Amino acid sequence: MNKEAYIQMFKDTDALLEGHFLLSSGKHSAKYLQCAKVLQYPNLAEMICRDLAQYFKDKQIDVVIGPALGAVTLSYELARQLNCRSIFAEREDGVMKLRRGFKIEEGEKVLVVEDVITTGGSVREIIEIVKEYKGEIVAVAGIVDRSGGKVELGYPLKTLLTLEIETYEPEECPLCKEGIPIVKPGSRKSK
Repeated sequence: MNKEAYIQMFKDTDALLEGHFLLSSGKHSAKYLQCAKVLQYPNLAEMICRDLAQYFKDKQIDVVIGPALGAVTLSYELARQLNCRSIFAEREDGVMKLRRGFKIEEGEKVLVVEDVITTGGSVREIIEIVKEYKGEIVAVAGIVDRSGGKVELGYPLKTLLTLEIETYEPEECPLCKEGIPIVKPGSRKSK
């Protein structure tokens, strides 16, 4: 599918929100992409992951990992498409870690995933976990890079959509200055 088709998919599922949002990075934005509203439909999740998987079919990925909660469905379906394991990391006392008996074996080829990447904060936390376990990071994948291609993660990044959606530091946010109420739709509390 092309960029316009993906954007239409977000619109059709009411996943492209407009207003005043507090992002998990702590920044503010007038637009928010709620991938969970797209991924709630198994046929759309399958289609998205099939399109992403094509970039990694020849990489012999052993495990796909993403942060809970946003990337759990993405990790699972992408691993299904790549015929490998899917795990996720979650926060415990504010720190991202592997739980539930999940582990990465030394030398395993790992694909790190996130639904929406803005600053890359959650992805960097996952990368550190993979390094601790001595896994080999092959790439980072996601549905949307909302940095406009500016985020640098130290590994190849492949997303289906690259958008430049303006974000603001809270003290510089024009939406705050206009008195527009802020909403926190994500799954992680801001630092």
